[in-house]
Amino acid sequence: MNAAIEVRDLTKRFGAVTAVDAVSFSIRENAITGLLGRNGAGKTTLMQLLTGQQFATSGSILVGGAEPAENAAALERMCFVREAQRYPEDFRVQHVLRSARWFFPEWDAAFAQTLVTDFRLPLTRRVKKLSRGQLSAVGIVVGLASRAPITFFDEPYLGLDAVARQIFYDRLLADYAEHPRTVVLSTHLIDEVGALLERAIVIDDGRVLLDDDVDALRGTLTTVTGGVAAVDAFVGGRRVLHRQSVGSFASVTVGGLDDAARADAVRAGLELAPVSLQQLVVRTTTSAADPSASTGTEELE
Repeated sequence: MNAAIEVRDLTKRFGAVTAVDAVSFSIRENAITGLLGRNGAGKTTLMQLLTGQQFATSGSILVGGAEPAENAAALERMCFVREAQRYPEDFRVQHVLRSARWFFPEWDAAFAQTLVTDFRLPLTRRVKKLSRGQLSAVGIVVGLASRAPITFFDEPYLGLDAVARQIFYDRLLADYAEHPRTVVLSTHLIDEVGALLERAIVIDDGRVLLDDDVDALRGTLTTVTGGVAAVDAFVGGRRVLHRQSVGSFASVTVGGLDDAARADAVRAGLELAPVSLQQLVVRTTTSAADPSASTGTEELE
């Protein structure tokens, strides 16, 4: 498939702090990609670089084959829904939606109005008077109704209750199916959005740790559970990312189990279970940050 975005050896430093550290990846065209990681991992800075709102210290970014920074043609193809979007002091919700058509050539006013009804947004209320959840909903309306070929959502759900978050997920999937486009979604609610994502990029401390299709990633780690002696014998020499022990039972998370290893585990009376996408991110980023994560039966927690 064609790449909507190509990143090579991209680095961004703020003084002595390296926010993005020599990352390389591609984002497929017309796919929903998750940008996942902990707070401070570098996700927002990376999105700002991809949308031309920050200049890279080194490396290259191509969006549709062109550098995005100071490139009007590239930027008009993108919509960036930021966590803390600011609007003019006297803007009301209706002003935000009216002005959006000036920036997004594919703006769908009718769809925007449908979303306003779905999220119960007060059109005449000043933006500065909105609740945190209502402000997030305004960003979601703009992001979806923009129909921009490349749309970035940076933590779009803040302040939204479970019902409103589900509305967002449902509307995103339905409109994406009818109007395919490239969507990059940065979020902490990984299990909630797991069903939306086709690909995931996991970033930690400014570096890309994982970059693969979600279905493939889900198979990279396995939880092995059973008696302590049997578990320890099985995982000896393997990299253990997480371990819990309760009495005579132990549960460990390991990677790289092939069919033969799985068969050995079953013969040893051990139970195997897949690791969710959220737990995969947690275990991977924790392991990367903790030098005690190694082989054998060392406990990480």
